[in-house]
Amino acid sequence: MSEQAFQTLPPEAGALLWPERLYSRRDVLAKPCPVPKHAGAYAWYFRQALPGVPTTGCHMFKGLWLLYVGICPNKPPKNGKAPSKRTLVNRLADHLTGNAEGSTLRKTLGCLLSEPLGIHLTRVGSGRRHTFTNVGEQILDSWLDENALVAWVEHSAPWELEAEIIRVVPLPLNIDANEHHPFYTQLRSIRRDAMKCANSRPVVSNNGGPRRLS
Repeated sequence: MSEQAFQTLPPEAGALLWPERLYSRRDVLAKPCPVPKHAGAYAWYFRQALPGVPTTGCHMFKGLWLLYVGICPNKPPKNGKAPSKRTLVNRLADHLTGNAEGSTLRKTLGCLLSEPLGIHLTRVGSGRRHTFTNVGEQILDSWLDENALVAWVEHSAPWELEAEIIRVVPLPLNIDANEHHPFYTQLRSIRRDAMKCANSRPVVSNNGGPRRLS
């Protein structure tokens, strides 16, 4: 990715591409929580490349791969419904303490790491929700502890910032508005196949959170 391409990004993107600090899962879950209760965008960096995920052209910072960017809240709906009041702290909690049903990132990571971690997307509860079960989500928590770091920036219209970053920066784990990325079709296929397998297996009673070993 060229320096010229970087220069077309809005100034706020710099806080995600060259952050003053990267936060681990433990950092984010500490008390007091460092994540602001405001709208904004966030960027996920990884210590290692993921199985089958191309990193050609991906941004690197301090030896870490930037593979995913997200926002909270989403763009306000056009149908007159009230915009979401969720903030960065809510969304990062979804990714770090939630489950695959409520986190696109967790679902993607779990599907990509299914074999090495020994976890599988599964129908839970009533059978309409899909998680990696309580034990599997705990395993994914541990992987995030060791391999993922996050940075964020406050922004009043984060969907605009996200669109600009996706336009310029290769982000193989993003799906929405990322059809131009060469991994897009394969990632959707991996997630779709995981859902098909989950739907072919029995429903389990535990729902993927709160964290329980039984």
